[in-house]
Amino acid sequence: MSKKAIAVIYGSDSSEWEVACRSGEFTASRIDGARYDIYEIFARFGQWSLVAYRKQNSIKVLIPEGSRPQIDKTDFSVVLDGEKIKFDYAYIMQHGTPGENGKMQGYLEMLGVPHSGCNAFVAAMTFDKYSCKSYLKDVDFVKCADDIFIRKGDTMEGMAQAAVDRLGLPMFVKPTDGGSSFGVTKVKTPEDFDKAVEYAFSEGDMIMAEAAIVGRELTCAVYFDGTQHVALPVIEIISENEFFDYEAKYNGHSREVCPAEIPDSLRENIQETSKKIYAHLGCAGLVRVDYICAEDGLYFLEVNTIPGMTAASLVPKMVRTAGIDMTDFLTTIIENS
Repeated sequence: MSKKAIAVIYGSDSSEWEVACRSGEFTASRIDGARYDIYEIFARFGQWSLVAYRKQNSIKVLIPEGSRPQIDKTDFSVVLDGEKIKFDYAYIMQHGTPGENGKMQGYLEMLGVPHSGCNAFVAAMTFDKYSCKSYLKDVDFVKCADDIFIRKGDTMEGMAQAAVDRLGLPMFVKPTDGGSSFGVTKVKTPEDFDKAVEYAFSEGDMIMAEAAIVGRELTCAVYFDGTQHVALPVIEIISENEFFDYEAKYNGHSREVCPAEIPDSLRENIQETSKKIYAHLGCAGLVRVDYICAEDGLYFLEVNTIPGMTAASLVPKMVRTAGIDMTDFLTTIIENS
């Protein structure tokens, strides 16, 4: 299928919606305007509106709030200046629901619209941290920290002590299906556990307590170039805070070393492991895999099937370090997904 009209969908129904807007705007600005028509769609809580567009070889047009055309969800189209435009392809840049948990993918797949990234099932499975780890617990190429799954409504009596006995301290309590570290607490004492659980449940109905692994935090992105899976340079994340939380990620309280200053053997191991995880989980498009490198080996943290794509995000840094032009990189993703 010819992919001329590209819809970049951003915003989301989650706490990450503002970050998703920045990621989407950056992505839209870097897509090849000589090759495609680019349409920016802000989608939040069922309201999908066209906020900007850029026709081939033209400048970007911003549509004032109040006069933004609504997207027709029956066929994924919009009427602009009297012309009905059906989008040929969707570049999904929604962090959190519905873009990262399979809902948006499912909608597009039912309409037969190709899109960036994983299919609906893989997106849903990888978005849930507990489910994703369950798919990897028995592989021999990466370790997974011990954890406890908790669903809202489960009895909490004795849970704090049981978690400490099994996982030790410190531990992390987090939503299973969140991002940008919303709802995450590093628990240092048994007395902090219940409050951490309450905070995690503010982001969703399923949470997990996970043993804290001491080591270096490293991340690597993988994509499909039409022929093979390609791993980008590894980044080491050095947070000024207790962990790589929202402040560290987005407000400059971390240092991201790219390429990571690690031995070649470790770099090669992380890149090969990332490609194995990508293939094992059935990923597509661009994903980022996060790790902790501890004394006893490499521990899997999570897969990000829609990694951040702001100017300061990790993947753009990897792309620049690899010497790849960002516009060419996005064309590769679009043409091979």
